Amino acid sequence: MSQTTPTINRTTLGRTALSVSSLCVGTAAWGLTSPVHGLSVTEAEATATVHAALRSPVNFIDTSNNYGDGESERRIGVALASVDAPEDFIVQTKLDRDPETGSFGADRMRRSLDESLERLGLTHLPLLHLHDPENISFDEAMSSEGPVSTLIALRDEGYADHIGISGGPATLLKRFVETDIFDVLITHNRFTLVDQTADELLTAAATRGLGIINAAVYGGGILSTWPRTSDHYHYRTAPSEVLGAIDSMGAACARYGIPLIAAALQLSTRDPRIHSTICGMVSAAQLHETLTLLDVTIPPSLWEELAQLRPDRSTWIND
Repeated sequence: MSQTTPTINRTTLGRTALSVSSLCVGTAAWGLTSPVHGLSVTEAEATATVHAALRSPVNFIDTSNNYGDGESERRIGVALASVDAPEDFIVQTKLDRDPETGSFGADRMRRSLDESLERLGLTHLPLLHLHDPENISFDEAMSSEGPVSTLIALRDEGYADHIGISGGPATLLKRFVETDIFDVLITHNRFTLVDQTADELLTAAATRGLGIINAAVYGGGILSTWPRTSDHYHYRTAPSEVLGAIDSMGAACARYGIPLIAAALQLSTRDPRIHSTICGMVSAAQLHETLTLLDVTIPPSLWEELAQLRPDRSTWIND
């Protein structure tokens, strides 16, 4: 693995004017506890991670209203308040449904933004997404009183420069992409070494000039270590075929002296359709380690072998 200063690319995020690093700091686990991620992140660790990002080539950080019950945004706000962030440092967040009622109504969407801005210490965002629209129907989301209309209004009122859609099911997200309303797409867990459910979605978004951000490239952590220490992909027990494929991929990488995690990350960062890849990070050291993974040289022959080892499409999420 390279010991030189890590290198990282920046690119224009689709049809926006935003220049983003190919790596984005993910903060979904930055709460008092994170049962889904199986860890807890202290405020000191979170603050140090933000400060490390500000000193690094990374200029992009991802959060959402509901991450850590609001702690993720608050901790980012605390970290940013204590330093002078570069003008090109981009914070993106997301409108979330009411945690108790599940409402995506206009009033809730506006409260979601108000809460986020207060926690972050900001009055304006370069990029604001609608989060997890799979929790309502497409028609409900697109109704005159639905969250998409509110998101558009918030942009037009000057609270955000650009708007995006962020969620899970690829077929649903493709419907949103095809409205041509959104500037940016975030997909997660569906374009990895072992699951390419989002391939058609990525092409549809790229064809329309959207900015494309890929998240959860480690499938919830199972692709981050080998020998693997988990049997869960996408936060649920993985089929035996997927586990077997991961083990074979890990062995193949080991023969080349390549960490499996480097291949899992670079599968996303090397795809020309994807502008930035969100990786969850919980410390300054992990940020640096992730940056070094981008400098690992992976030969074409290994990429070919990994593609051949990808499990059958019947094992993918396929939603």
